Amino acid sequence: MSKNIIDKIWEAHEVVPEGEHPAVFAIDFMLIHEVTSAQAFDVLRERGLEPFDRDRLLATLDHSIPTRTNRLQIYDDAARTQVETLRKNCEQFDIPLYDFDKGQGIVHIIGPEYGITQPGMTLVCGDSHTSTHGAFGVLAFGVGTSEVSHVLTTGCILQRKPRTMKVDFVGEFQKGVYAKDAILKLISVIGVGGANGHVIEYTGPAIGKMRMDERMTICNMSIECGARAGLVSPDEETFRYMKGKRFAPTSERWDEAVEYWTSFASDPDASYDREITIDLSVLKPMVTWGTNPGQGIEIDELLPKISMLKPELQDSARKAYDYVELEEGSPILGTPIDWAFLGSCTNARIEDLRMAAEIVRGKKISEGVTFYVVPGSEAVRAQAIAEGLDVVFEEAGASFRMPGCSLCLGMNDDRVPPGKRCISTSNRNFVGRQGTGSRTHLASPATVAMSALMGKITSQEVGE
Repeated sequence: MSKNIIDKIWEAHEVVPEGEHPAVFAIDFMLIHEVTSAQAFDVLRERGLEPFDRDRLLATLDHSIPTRTNRLQIYDDAARTQVETLRKNCEQFDIPLYDFDKGQGIVHIIGPEYGITQPGMTLVCGDSHTSTHGAFGVLAFGVGTSEVSHVLTTGCILQRKPRTMKVDFVGEFQKGVYAKDAILKLISVIGVGGANGHVIEYTGPAIGKMRMDERMTICNMSIECGARAGLVSPDEETFRYMKGKRFAPTSERWDEAVEYWTSFASDPDASYDREITIDLSVLKPMVTWGTNPGQGIEIDELLPKISMLKPELQDSARKAYDYVELEEGSPILGTPIDWAFLGSCTNARIEDLRMAAEIVRGKKISEGVTFYVVPGSEAVRAQAIAEGLDVVFEEAGASFRMPGCSLCLGMNDDRVPPGKRCISTSNRNFVGRQGTGSRTHLASPATVAMSALMGKITSQEVGE
């Protein structure tokens, strides 16, 4: 019987089948950061337990740390406590910690960088955007603190099997349109709850032509339309990216590994509980206008009239307009911005930095705009410096910073001031997400860079 990749991974990891109770489900690897792990380690201490398998764990610092140059000094008491607690917990339980100057980075960027993320795996983290790793054919999803403790001590969690959804991306991107626009389009079409209870497999000729960084961007935001996870079947592009990575199989076992990984790819005639097609050939750059990722439009569209929306969406739209101080029926193109942010686990890889650098090279950021460029890891930062991208950004007037989650969320020093408007490559535009009273518009790295130059929301094509 033909099977999709979600069914194959599930069957390979179901320890005790689902019945009256959820299945006992095996987890191959868990990533840990400073925000969601402290209570889980307390459980181990209280019960006198040890980690099930330290080789299946890796920790790093990302959410609460500063991205200024002197990041060793953490001024916020809560953030400093979180960082120090993770360091102590990792030392006590002998868990690898990628600390400052030791390979640190955003948790969902360093996993693929080191070759930890491998096809056919199950992977969890106490973080919503763990679905990023699905780009490699991994069933990856966020878990709560209690589940973090379960994985630490048993290597398993209790889980109900999700429904399956296929999103078929067809057509070719137009100029100035990228993977971030594709996932924002999907979310705007099906809504923030459109994939509730499902794991999405992204398919189609457009996915087949995407680089791994583009696939990671798409899988990253699966959670924003309600999906449990999102993934892509492994292919030659997956294997090319992984070869030679620190924890990837060695050359002696490479062919064996590829054969195993390939076995998880969906069968050609596999079935799904739901299917949807998105045509990228007619897609234009996307930008969000409201306070959730589903409130997005193409950049040359007018802001939707509340009366034209579905009844269940009208109240949230009304509140969103009040908060962001935009008027229904008006253009979003040309809306003045105060801040711009290139970073987060969605778009802080070297390819994202290269894209933005080419746009701002030899130009100046608009007066009055603060532009933060935050690499996703120490490795990305080092590569950017080696290529001279740091100089490009600094000469343009941007602030090229140290790795971390930064302006994606208001848990560290980097925050958009109250009332200010930011265009951002991050994944959420919730009320106050980037700082109390801040207003966020999600977009691609290219749109963010062009908007920073012009001082208003605009796209690469429009700006030229």
